[in-house]
Amino acid sequence: MSEEPDPCYVAAMRILKYRFNSEAELRRKLRGKRFEKDDIDTTIERLRKEKWLDDDRIAAAFVRSRANKKVGQLRIRRELHAAGVSEDSAKQAVTQNVDPEREQGALLELCRKRARILVRRHGEEYLTTNEGRNKLAGYLLKQGYDAALVREALKEIQVVDHEPDS
Repeated sequence: MSEEPDPCYVAAMRILKYRFNSEAELRRKLRGKRFEKDDIDTTIERLRKEKWLDDDRIAAAFVRSRANKKVGQLRIRRELHAAGVSEDSAKQAVTQNVDPEREQGALLELCRKRARILVRRHGEEYLTTNEGRNKLAGYLLKQGYDAALVREALKEIQVVDHEPDS
């Protein structure tokens, strides 16, 4: 006689088949499928032992992926927190997986790209106005970059844009 597979575990594996989830996300999804708390706890513990569930590993992969898409550290941490990853795991993942020089380069590239869009929409002089610079800064802050880094990027763009031709 074969043993009946645990339905909660099977559901969890189906969820994890599509993408890795944090423990909190998986708990929420299993609760949504109306499994009992004890069954969910048992399944979560089993998945942890089998290495299917590891918030630190998930956080590290998430940070690398988002940083490659030119998203700043602050936004990455907010997104990890929303996904149920602990503040300590999120902070550690960001610290270990974000290169400050690469982040600054990505910020400058994003700043230049957004500046071109704003100039195309509003005209050449727009970025010299407070409104234009505030709009650009607001966009970069929303992308999760630190205010000090944004300020430096704006200075860099201003210097680059106003250099006389050689």
